[in-house]
Amino acid sequence: MSLTDTGANASVSVDKGAFRSGPAGLSLFGRRLWARLSAVLLGLSFPAALLALWWVGAARGWLPPQILPSPALVWQTFTELWADGSLTEHTAVSIRRVAVGFAAGAWLGLVFGALCGLFPGFRAYAYPPVQAIARVNVLAWMPLLALFVGIDEPLKYVVIAWSASIPVIIGTVRGIAETPERLNELGEVFGFRPQDRLRLIVLPSALPSIFTGLREGLANAWQTLVLAELFASFEGLGYLMTWGRQLFQLDLVLISMVVVSLLGLSLDTVLKWLERRAQPWNAGGRNG
Repeated sequence: MSLTDTGANASVSVDKGAFRSGPAGLSLFGRRLWARLSAVLLGLSFPAALLALWWVGAARGWLPPQILPSPALVWQTFTELWADGSLTEHTAVSIRRVAVGFAAGAWLGLVFGALCGLFPGFRAYAYPPVQAIARVNVLAWMPLLALFVGIDEPLKYVVIAWSASIPVIIGTVRGIAETPERLNELGEVFGFRPQDRLRLIVLPSALPSIFTGLREGLANAWQTLVLAELFASFEGLGYLMTWGRQLFQLDLVLISMVVVSLLGLSLDTVLKWLERRAQPWNAGGRNG
């Protein structure tokens, strides 16, 4: 390889590095900020394209207004619902149901999953039924559950907790049971007591799987909430969707869908933040 070729290759590599780290002359903080801003803009590009397509389609009448209301109409309906407080009331009801149901389901999932993960005998006895139940959507159980708890608030809490607990159980069992054997052997070499082994080896190894289960459980909780409120409710975002569909006011349906999506995304972001803070040994946790 000639000196000229070497210089050309070096120039190319420098240019690629500059492209990855953002505009030249930025500090480390500036490069991180640039990377995050680029990621945000890239994530917003697709929703922005959909919004533009929706705007053009409504303006040109590609579909009837009853099927595709204009963004202006949806915004007007949103401001009216916000002004009279009805959107806030429905949202507060849905958040309360998700909070109670998810908290109960997460607690149940963590406790049951920890018992299954730590005690193989208990796992062999109790875990197969959970795996079987997980194959059946919780909505299929709603008619049966309604016979025992009725169709009021307890039914919604039960089905949300049920759907949220399944991925938490599976994630917790998988995280604890799949702790690398070499780490357990290392704990034996150092003479760890059971509580030390649990705190220093098992829990750190299982945290990623546990948080994955929690995030999936939270997503399940929101999906089940909407369907439960469609089934039997007179308040909440799911009820607002049903009311809009019955009146053929798709603007109400779209507003409810957007609010549910934003709430779910916000809570998932909170769980991501907690996951990073709970794992300070991760480079992502230190940088986050």
